[in-house]
Amino acid sequence: MNSVLSRVLMRIAPPSSRHNFTSLRQYATVKRFYKNTNVLYSGGKYEITLDHRKLKTPKGAPLVMKSEPLAIAVAAEWANQKEKIERSSMHLTALCSTVIDNPNKLEATDMINHMLNFLGSDTVLFQTDTEEELYKLQSQEWDPIIKWFNDRYETNIQKTLDMNLPQISSGDKMSISKYLSSHNIESLHGFIFAIDTLKSIILAFAAIDQHITIEKAVHLARLEEEYQLGFWGRVEWAHDLSQQDLQARLAAAVLFVHFNRSETMIKQKLMV
Repeated sequence: MNSVLSRVLMRIAPPSSRHNFTSLRQYATVKRFYKNTNVLYSGGKYEITLDHRKLKTPKGAPLVMKSEPLAIAVAAEWANQKEKIERSSMHLTALCSTVIDNPNKLEATDMINHMLNFLGSDTVLFQTDTEEELYKLQSQEWDPIIKWFNDRYETNIQKTLDMNLPQISSGDKMSISKYLSSHNIESLHGFIFAIDTLKSIILAFAAIDQHITIEKAVHLARLEEEYQLGFWGRVEWAHDLSQQDLQARLAAAVLFVHFNRSETMIKQKLMV
């Protein structure tokens, strides 16, 4: 595992000192009922055990995955739980379960269309020139990311300065659709999780491509909020908690895409 992924993994399994505000989250928790976690390999797939019990999805299906690094990361989520199990903090486990159970019966085309529709409401495309300082900040921080996205994915997406939705051409949608179609359905679930976390397909792609760091992506997604907090003040612990939660969610999404995408690429190379 390279150093970048190691740092990402540390964010999804943070030290116990980062859980000081667990009671304030009001997460549904249960008492930890196991001592050890382990990863088993069987039939070309990996499973997680809690002591001698195999981990299952909410619908009761075996929680299996094709990627060994992903299985190790999921096991780390469960090993990192303390006296209480915070299911809402285990984003990789939730992603794996969603892929297997597929509660909304989504196919790859459904997921790609969802992401393409999201582009018209992308956070970084909505800027305002009515407030000079805010617009200056948006231009400095968001415009370079929009340019990078257009260059990287051969699109011509432009920001809007009013309430009108950005115009996304059919050619732009085709370029993005072609890129997403090259991924397996597991990776697409990771893309959607990242986009929903940041409310931005542009920032999500930049983070997954490792063009920007997890911290930078979350900062850019919260840019307007941070600007307003500069005037109205903030509650420090609430700000830190929210920021760490978004970073953990995004780190899990990036890791999930990378491991599942890597698995696909390895298979493609073996077939050549």
